[in-house]
Amino acid sequence: MARITLRQLLDHAAERGYGVPAFNINNMEQGLAIMEAAASCDAPVIIQASRGARSYANDIMLAKMIDALEEMHPQIPLCLHLDHGNEEAACATAIRCGFTSVMMDGSLKADAKTAADYEYNVDITRRVVDMAHWVGASVEGELGVLGSLEHGGGEQEDGHGVEVKLSRDQLLTDPDQAVDFVRATRVDALAIAMGTSHGAYKFTRRPDGEILAMRVVEEIHTRLPNTHLVMHGSSSVPQPLQDMFNAFGGEMPQTWGVPVEEIVRGIKHGVRKVNIDTDCRLAMAAAFRKVAVQSKSEFDPRKFLKPAMDALRELCRDRFEQFGTAGNAARIKVVALPEMARRYRAGALDPQIGKITQAA
Repeated sequence: MARITLRQLLDHAAERGYGVPAFNINNMEQGLAIMEAAASCDAPVIIQASRGARSYANDIMLAKMIDALEEMHPQIPLCLHLDHGNEEAACATAIRCGFTSVMMDGSLKADAKTAADYEYNVDITRRVVDMAHWVGASVEGELGVLGSLEHGGGEQEDGHGVEVKLSRDQLLTDPDQAVDFVRATRVDALAIAMGTSHGAYKFTRRPDGEILAMRVVEEIHTRLPNTHLVMHGSSSVPQPLQDMFNAFGGEMPQTWGVPVEEIVRGIKHGVRKVNIDTDCRLAMAAAFRKVAVQSKSEFDPRKFLKPAMDALRELCRDRFEQFGTAGNAARIKVVALPEMARRYRAGALDPQIGKITQAA
């Protein structure tokens, strides 16, 4: 069995000091490329589907596709995760379709556009945690609102993202509040806000501590050393991919993403899951454009998709190696959902709040 929960995977990552990239997918080609990259370097995998992806591909197609990927690569632990669930129903139906982990993003209300208050976030996240843990599935929560510290707004992606400007306090997770949130909700992983955002246009310059607040990661890890942290909006938007995209007819303005070295810094301070979507899209889109320009008579979709899959596979392998994920798949013995549920009921997986230390 290769299907693994997020909790078990991140527990292993914490024990061995690595991070796990979480790649979003919408179709077969993305799934094949990601799993081939993982198999090539013996890395466990987190594959994510957003609500937009579920609408695009249909839950039945996504579920059968993941079943096929699991059968093709039985040696690779594979976590299927719901990205940015907006309400309990989204999380419940995902688990019903074979997701072993869900994100309940209570930082926004059910419309996925309006910033929610803290009490709302705690209440809905705790309810989803109770539901998921009954069957052994994992839950990622979010505290603080994902958005830019440069302009105070968020990027809309797949129908998700705050629509109004927010204060700096709203855009940065409060470390002390994070302690209370983990205690109250019992989440398995905590996504934090520290200046990253969805999409390609994250920063107008190479980010420094003013617009990418890695210190927030470090402060939360000091208070919650046993909690798995998650970095959202963490594509690096590599310059070579921007250049290739534009060289073959694209019009992407110069932009900066999250430098890989900053992600590696985060991994040293408790970041165990790193969300990557834009880089995957850009790698494939640049390959599409190259074929379209260099082979103008080509009309076989496979001739576009094969180079795009090659580009995505290379990108994913790079991230597995850079984050220390490579070489760890064979070290994991997957625990089935019923056993995870038993451990939750027994209290064995409760947050280790007693070991929390205060920052100096």
